Amino acid sequence: MEIERVQDISSSSLHSEAIPLEFIRSEKEQPAITTFRGPTPAIPVVDLSDPDEESVARAVVKASEEWGIFQVVNHGIPTELIKRLQEVGRTFFELPSSEKESVAKPVDAKDIEGYGTKLQKEVEGKKAWVDHLFHRIWPPSCVNYSFWPKNPPEYREVNEEYALHVKKLSETLLGILSEGLGLRREALGEGLGGELAEYMMKINYYPPCPRPDLALGVPAHTDLSGITLLVPNEVPGLQVFKDDHWFDAEYIPSAVIVHIGDQILRLSNGRYKNVLHRTTVDKDRTRMSWPVFLEPHREMIVGPLPELITDGNPPKYKPFAFKDYSYRKLNKLPLD
Repeated sequence: MEIERVQDISSSSLHSEAIPLEFIRSEKEQPAITTFRGPTPAIPVVDLSDPDEESVARAVVKASEEWGIFQVVNHGIPTELIKRLQEVGRTFFELPSSEKESVAKPVDAKDIEGYGTKLQKEVEGKKAWVDHLFHRIWPPSCVNYSFWPKNPPEYREVNEEYALHVKKLSETLLGILSEGLGLRREALGEGLGGELAEYMMKINYYPPCPRPDLALGVPAHTDLSGITLLVPNEVPGLQVFKDDHWFDAEYIPSAVIVHIGDQILRLSNGRYKNVLHRTTVDKDRTRMSWPVFLEPHREMIVGPLPELITDGNPPKYKPFAFKDYSYRKLNKLPLD
């Protein structure tokens, strides 16, 4: 059975004002109705080059407690490397369908790696206006190059270089967050599996949509990961839910957007928030984003760190092997 890609649906509806019914969201989700139009609070921005390390640490911890999302600038990932990452990803999605399908996720696969469209079960059977590519980039032992595009030829080199930088940045942030809990710098990293933790690259491709007022690129969700480090292209679309409103996230060139995911929420026993977010789409332009999800390996059991549990702070979350947690969440099954 051939899977219809959103990129092809977009191409065939460019001269139309209509989109297929399964992409039209209910009124409680439609961005034209639900996006807040008043003064928008700014998602915190942290300059990691600030010599005052205590100030940087306070800002990261505060943003993670209050927002679950922040943007980092002067983060050590070269701007030129981010541009190359975006260039090779864009080139892949502009290839003919047959080339993209050569790295497609197998229909019967239990894993998510590969080029694909539908990711998770949606309660009302709706579809998201997005195609994607998933593949692990670290550690080398879990990288499967059969899901890495062969074209453009520099795709592999760029992603391998990016993996080293994103790993270093994530370790810096996890160290700050661990110390913010009063723990050793390595605590959260070890809670995610230490050197066995996996870095999953995803490229999201949101083609032009004739009715951006009715559709969503990705519906409201929190990330399964420990943390997510994301770089977007210049087309806005990320929205964050805070204080009962959906707010647009500001685009800052070369910044990395950091999401606190479900596993850090659970490890920190609720001290750090997992951010609820979604993506809108554009009528005329393609939005793209490159999140890297730092995740425990499949068998790793994740629950509140024992060092945080006291009589006054009992565990708020049940421990789960990451594979079971992921399966239950993606299939909308109870988690606690």
